Amino acid sequence: MATLSIHFNPAVIASLASASNDDTIHVTLTLGGGELSSEAATVVPHGPLAALMQAGLLEAGAELTFHQRRANRSGRAVVTADGQLIVDGHSSTFPSPSKAAEAVTGNVINGWTLWQTSKGVTLDKLRSRLDAQ
Repeated sequence: MATLSIHFNPAVIASLASASNDDTIHVTLTLGGGELSSEAATVVPHGPLAALMQAGLLEAGAELTFHQRRANRSGRAVVTADGQLIVDGHSSTFPSPSKAAEAVTGNVINGWTLWQTSKGVTLDKLRSRLDAQ
């Protein structure tokens, strides 16, 4: 019979321990053989966020948020290593900031100007910084 072995980085364990009942925890499993190698663990970002990630302006695991006061709604998403967005309350990833924002708001909306980093910087401003480099 095959054996399943799951190894978690200590940061993942700490995140799980500090999660509240309202948090959504996403875990991605991949097939591998033997010891983990850094080569096998390397994921290359693709899609609209890839350039920001490759330039070091946005990192995997970064939390993006927005709050629309008039509509009284908020959103939270996490950037994956491959450049997708995991939005709280949704089981699938989203390939672009706008698709992720649309999943929260229910409207076609510019996610580049809506989502903000933990420092309050929009993805659109990060993209402008990249263009200026």
